[in-house]
Amino acid sequence: MAEKKINVAIIGLGFGAEFIPIYQNHPHTHMAAICQRNKDRLNEVGDAFGVDKRYTSYEDVLKDPSIDAVHINTPIHEHARMSIAGLKAGKHVACTVPAATSIEELEQIVQAQKESGKKYMMMETVIYSREFLYVKELYQTGKLGRIQYLRATHQQEMLGWPGYWEGLPPMHYATHVVSPCLALPRLDAESVTCFGSGRIQEHLIPKYNSPFAIETAHIKMKGADLVAEVMRSLFNTARQYRESFDVYGSKMSFEWPLIEHDHPVVHIGEAPHLTDVLDFAHLLPEPIQRFTTRGVYGKEQQHLSFIQGAGHGGSHPHMTNEFIMSIVEDREPFPNARQAANWTAVGILAHESALRGGEMIKLPEFTLSS
Repeated sequence: MAEKKINVAIIGLGFGAEFIPIYQNHPHTHMAAICQRNKDRLNEVGDAFGVDKRYTSYEDVLKDPSIDAVHINTPIHEHARMSIAGLKAGKHVACTVPAATSIEELEQIVQAQKESGKKYMMMETVIYSREFLYVKELYQTGKLGRIQYLRATHQQEMLGWPGYWEGLPPMHYATHVVSPCLALPRLDAESVTCFGSGRIQEHLIPKYNSPFAIETAHIKMKGADLVAEVMRSLFNTARQYRESFDVYGSKMSFEWPLIEHDHPVVHIGEAPHLTDVLDFAHLLPEPIQRFTTRGVYGKEQQHLSFIQGAGHGGSHPHMTNEFIMSIVEDREPFPNARQAANWTAVGILAHESALRGGEMIKLPEFTLSS
C-alpha cells in the first residue's frame, strides 16, 4: 500500500505562495489547503496553483482533522500565536522567521512543542542556502580547519514595506545573521553584547521606541572559545541589499562578496582565490531539485525572493525537505523549537543590550542544550 502523504496547509500567501509548487512536487506531501484572510487573493492563488481547499480563517484550518502540518508565512507579530495554536491543535508547525517577538513567546513555543510532541521548525533560509551548504561542506571535510571567528551582516532598506516594519529594531529581525554563525559550529549562543549606532528618521522611532539605524552585536558561544559578530540595518542606511556571512578558519577562510553577483573569496593561508559556489540541488529528492534555481515558479512570473535577497540561495526546497523529512523520519528538524528560541532570543536580547548601552545579557536557560 502506498505511504500516506503529509497534508500541508500554507498560511499566508504573500511569501507563502512560493512554497506551493514545492509541496505539490515533494514525494511525501500533498498540498492540501491554503489560507488567506483576503478572499480575492486566496482565490487568485488557489486558481493559479490548482489548490481547491481554501480557508479565510486560520482557526478553521486547525479544526480540519485532515491537515497534518501548517506552514506559517504571516506578519512577524503573528508567528508565535499561530505556532502555539498549531502545536496545541496537534499539527506539525513550520514557521518563517523570526519565531517570536518576545522571550515569553519563545518559552511558550518550546513548551507547546514539548507538550504536543509535534515537530516545530523555524524556516531559516540562510542555513539552507547554497553558500552556507558550500561552507558547511568545507568545514565538515576539514578544509576550513578550526573555526576561529564568524561574522555576518544583513542590510536591507525597509521603507515602503507593510506598516508593522516601520521603525523595527534592527536586531528584532536578526536570525538571518545569527543563524549561520551558530548553525555552522552547531553551538548555542550563551550571551550577547550589542551597541546601537546612528539614528533613523524621527517619525519612525515611536512605534518601537528604537532610534538606532544600525545595531552590531557580539555573540559568545556556549562551551567554546568562539565569538561571532553580527550587524543589522533596516532604515536610513545607504547600502545595496546584502545578506552575508564570513567564516575564518585556521586552514581556509570564506568571505562573502561586497557586491551582489560578484564571486566570493576563499583565502588559503594568505593567498586569496575567487570561487564559484555550486548548487546543492543533488541533496534533494529529484522532483523538487529544480526549485533551487530561477525561473521555475511560472512561465513569465519571477520568484519573489529572486528579485530581492539573491534568491535566498536556493534554500526554499531544502527547508521544505528538512521539515517534511523530520516528520517522515520522526526526528528533530533543524532548527527545532529550542534552537529557534536560542537564535531568535539573541536578536531580542541584543536590542535590549543596545538600549542598556552595551550591557552583556545571558541567554535564557530554556534556549540552551543540556
